[in-house]
Amino acid sequence: MMRSAQIRFSDHSTLRIVQILGKLGNWRRVLQVIEWIQARERYKSHRIRHVYTAALDALGKARRPVEALNLFHRMLDQMDSYPDIVAYHCIAVTLGQAGHLKELFDVIDIMRSPPKKKFKTEFLEKWDPRLEPDVIVYNSVLNACVRREKWEGAFWVLQQLGQQGQHPSSTTYGLVMEVMLACGKYNLVHDFFKKVQKSYIPNALIYKVLVNTLWKEGKTDEAIMAVEEMENRGIVGNAGLYYDLARCLCSAGRCHEALKQIDKMCKVANKPLVVTYTGLIQACLESGDVESGAYIFNHMKKFCSPNLVTCNIMLKGFLDNGMFEEAKHLFIMLLENSNSIKHEEDYKVKVIPDIYSFNTMLDACAIEKKWEDLESVYEQMLRYGHHFNGKRHLRMILDARRAGKEELLEMTWEHLVETGRDPPPLIVTEMFCVRLEQGDCAAALSYLVNFAYVESQVFSRKSWSKVLVQNAHRFEEHVLDELVREGNILLAGNENLAVRHLVESCKEFVRAKRSSTEVVVGRIFQTEAALV
Repeated sequence: MMRSAQIRFSDHSTLRIVQILGKLGNWRRVLQVIEWIQARERYKSHRIRHVYTAALDALGKARRPVEALNLFHRMLDQMDSYPDIVAYHCIAVTLGQAGHLKELFDVIDIMRSPPKKKFKTEFLEKWDPRLEPDVIVYNSVLNACVRREKWEGAFWVLQQLGQQGQHPSSTTYGLVMEVMLACGKYNLVHDFFKKVQKSYIPNALIYKVLVNTLWKEGKTDEAIMAVEEMENRGIVGNAGLYYDLARCLCSAGRCHEALKQIDKMCKVANKPLVVTYTGLIQACLESGDVESGAYIFNHMKKFCSPNLVTCNIMLKGFLDNGMFEEAKHLFIMLLENSNSIKHEEDYKVKVIPDIYSFNTMLDACAIEKKWEDLESVYEQMLRYGHHFNGKRHLRMILDARRAGKEELLEMTWEHLVETGRDPPPLIVTEMFCVRLEQGDCAAALSYLVNFAYVESQVFSRKSWSKVLVQNAHRFEEHVLDELVREGNILLAGNENLAVRHLVESCKEFVRAKRSSTEVVVGRIFQTEAALV
């Protein structure tokens, strides 16, 4: 690519390519560039450490901690690429964001230790790559502690900073508070907040942690007072702070107060408005207040259109709280949206159901045993281009069949045949039973000949015996006799184990049924004779 673009092979051009790929998030290409550098013997780099560091930065931004750590270890193999403080910052931040605490401590050990590999240092006798971790590295440790919920790591960081004679910054204290919040040590969050107040003016991020702590403690009024105190100090809150306060209010059933926070969010927010409303709805539903969630859902339509995620959350919220009719009304509204979509741009303002929406409604219909609604939703699901999923849909289809809704079974069979998919053995068995119940033995056997797989235990003798016993009330005796006759004709022309197992099981079943009938009739005659 570089040769075709007539780009000169130099450290600067290679570095720029890595940086550009990093901004584009194309981390795989970044690794390919690194591999190309290592494979080219004619290419001699004089700033290889800078190229590797840029690659580490790109991998970190792409959230690829494993690849970044592998590249970091490669840097340790050469003196020219041995990590400097910038490289340590890159790998530390990446591992911290990913929560890789053990690997991060290993990096700190490497940082403080002499190289394990012996390098030729004739011209640099005093070369010593050992470094002490700085505040960026320690803050990365705190980030990892938040992810891993390791409060001991926070005290280790404070101890290390004390030994180096450094005073923790407000950012460090904020991260320590986050660690304590993640670990559920709310009293320590308040203690560290007081320490911050003694040395610094707390920023919006620190107040955000405090608000979340008060939210966890159920102290909604105190959270409001904390934000008011921040504003009185002239500190401009960020969107995350007001968003968390609004969710706190929603959890306490105070959705009208929460909506007032949106005006403050809009002044500093980068998130789309629909994301904010969706978060508030989620907070209401998590606290069991579905009415407030529905109120916010309807209120948001004045300012923005709910997206699919919002509608699915509201749909699930209605169903989880036993509000089936409300969920059905919302689902029908989503279906009606598809009728008004004429152009590609319409998808930006109109929402149509996805497979999650259909599965959510299907599960609810099956639980409520609303078979008519189940059939309607299932038919629409197939019409929208979604497919039958055996793990999700098989059981409800069989339950619907037992409740008298054979249309679902027929619909599924047609769908599987049209899409060229192999029907599950239980579907094959059920279709066989339906045709046998209708007295069409030839059609029933055709399902086994064309779709039954001998490997499946569903078509063993034991399984067929179980099917015949469980469905005995559905089959007429003369139909079973005809089934045995038709089966023997098939077997005479072509061996089929599934059909053979069926015929043998059917013979035993008919024989046992007739024997039991004769015994019952004999007992009746004996009883009547005794009475005479």
